[in-house]
Amino acid sequence: MRDDYQQLVDEITAVLRAPATLENRDFALIAFGVQDSEDSDEAAEPALDPVRTRSILQRRSTAAVRAWFEAFGIARAQAPLRIPPDPAAGVFMGRICLPVRHRGVVHGYVWLLDDGHLADLELGGPAGARDPRLARAMETADRIGALLAAEARAGEELGELLRDALTGPPAGRDAARAGLRAALRGAADGPLALVAVVPWTPGTGEDADHPGLPHLPGIVAACALPGDAAAGVSGAAGVSGTSGAAGVSGAPGAGLAALVRLRAASALDPARATAEQLLRSPRATADGGSPGRPASRAAAGVSAPRRGLEDLPAAWQEALAAARAAHADAHLGPVAEWSAIGPYRLLAALPALPPDAAVRPLLEPAHAELARTAETFLDCAGQAGRTAQRLGIHRQTLYYRLSRVRQLTGLDLDAGEDRLLLHMTLKAARLGPL
Repeated sequence: MRDDYQQLVDEITAVLRAPATLENRDFALIAFGVQDSEDSDEAAEPALDPVRTRSILQRRSTAAVRAWFEAFGIARAQAPLRIPPDPAAGVFMGRICLPVRHRGVVHGYVWLLDDGHLADLELGGPAGARDPRLARAMETADRIGALLAAEARAGEELGELLRDALTGPPAGRDAARAGLRAALRGAADGPLALVAVVPWTPGTGEDADHPGLPHLPGIVAACALPGDAAAGVSGAAGVSGTSGAAGVSGAPGAGLAALVRLRAASALDPARATAEQLLRSPRATADGGSPGRPASRAAAGVSAPRRGLEDLPAAWQEALAAARAAHADAHLGPVAEWSAIGPYRLLAALPALPPDAAVRPLLEPAHAELARTAETFLDCAGQAGRTAQRLGIHRQTLYYRLSRVRQLTGLDLDAGEDRLLLHMTLKAARLGPL
């Protein structure tokens, strides 16, 4: 289907004699056209500006660029629009936007650089007729809209099957897997991996017809999950008790599950690349925080590779645990693989319990620096020199802080079991719900 989009974008480029770019509703690049240099001498060096170059190279526009364009009402546009440049947003050249619609819904945008070559292009409106060239381009844009709408419908059907396979009642999972297997054909046999992105904002209000499910090349199925469903897999051991894991600080947020095709069972690169692209989506929005609670950031996790669809609930558990670990530990994120999260593999599988009574005083906000010191000391295997260097403090300062930890907790940092209890409690508190 990507070839179909490219062919249609090339048609618009040829009709208007200007390179066109096609993006979906979320400003992810789908296809772009380059004007043939034989058409004119001026076309030998196609006009580019930083925004178009970045969109082509990174497959997505920035949030500032999106905000600038959306301020002109492109998501509700019924006809082509001229949009002026805005150097502050990095838009150094104006645009002509052709809304890509189907049955009254905008599914994407065709962009043309308004560099002077199209100055004579009449966009039409209440007082004037539309340029015939533009009318032909809009007919092609409507064909693109029909394709995008059909792809969205197919994606939503696959997403519903994936959702049922991951979090549906046990009695319905076999039917969901059978439906996925029939729809995915050979891809269902793997190798595959699940990617979890949390939080993920589904469409609401004007975006209700756009659930925000991605259509990246490596994704074979994707679904948005509400906070309670994204928190665990019904019937999967160890996941219950992580309520709110896909939301923010226990709030009923949403997560995204994406099933990604791998080139080989030993290579997770396609899944990591997909996760990184998903985190750039405006729907992978971080929480802004609130009084007394810092802002959280979106994170992604990648499961171990799988062959076939039988083990999807366990793979989702792994992907979600890895996303939680990426959120908890900046050294692991923003994308973490299940195999690389160390002790969080165990901690994420445990039910959510109150912190141990001995360690609880250390977890109070007033003692955050002492908690960080104790965790770093234990991460460094109790080596004072390494700990002081990592924290950037003098050894005597470290010894003083550790003595305060002993006083607060009553734990002996020279005793293995006490150190284990303290270390695991601190890691579990860091992991917490997203």
